[in-house]
Amino acid sequence: MAEAHNGARRLERIHFLSSGTPAADEARARLVGRYGDVHSDEADVAVALGGDGLMLQTLHRFMGRGIPIYGMNRGSVGFLMNEFRETGLRKRLAQAQSTIINPLKMATETTRGEIREARAVNEVSLLRQSAQAAKLRIFVDGQIRLAELTADGVLLATPAGSTAYNLSAGGPILPIEAPLMALTPISAFRPRHWRGALLSSKAEVVIEVLETEKRPVAAVADHTEFRDIARVVAALDDTTGLELLHDPGHSMEERILREQFRH
Repeated sequence: MAEAHNGARRLERIHFLSSGTPAADEARARLVGRYGDVHSDEADVAVALGGDGLMLQTLHRFMGRGIPIYGMNRGSVGFLMNEFRETGLRKRLAQAQSTIINPLKMATETTRGEIREARAVNEVSLLRQSAQAAKLRIFVDGQIRLAELTADGVLLATPAGSTAYNLSAGGPILPIEAPLMALTPISAFRPRHWRGALLSSKAEVVIEVLETEKRPVAAVADHTEFRDIARVVAALDDTTGLELLHDPGHSMEERILREQFRH
């Protein structure tokens, strides 16, 4: 991960996206009238108008395409977004700070032997899909680290995702440039004392589901869900960089630092 100014890059051709709410649609119409709008294939930058949910969808949509994303808040939650202003957009884009984040890649095997893959910007989660708690076995780099975890589930979060579901589950907030991932249990029953682990960003995590028929488990990569899972392999994809743009003084690094001092 890295953070820097845009330098001499010109971000003139803008593709605007809306979350579909009346406020976001109205903002998009005004901005398109002022700055024009190009197809995503021709854009220098994508400007997302909505909340963090839209930002997550936009990052997935443009994954691997090398197009920076600049969000403006027209939703209820805007941790990843910049303040909405109609004027001065091209100047803001030219002065914006750039943060490169890497997604997680998840490979799952279902109880029927099907192999499915997905990417996650925030986290990969394993979640019980019935009234029974999940029973999971956790390997890190081929070594068993937890022979049996009984819990509602477990998640593996990136630094960018550490302030999302991970934080709600009691996991740590990670600085955006930290070469770490957070492995966090969700409502752990046994072992009760285990609060999770900090792992190297180069680690490979394998999670096996125990008692799959009695205790079915789903695997979720951000918004992509696969059910009846037997095994999940997750690791950071350092070959895929996603670029977020933020106004000076409001970078991802600064936002995550502020989050640690909220009270």
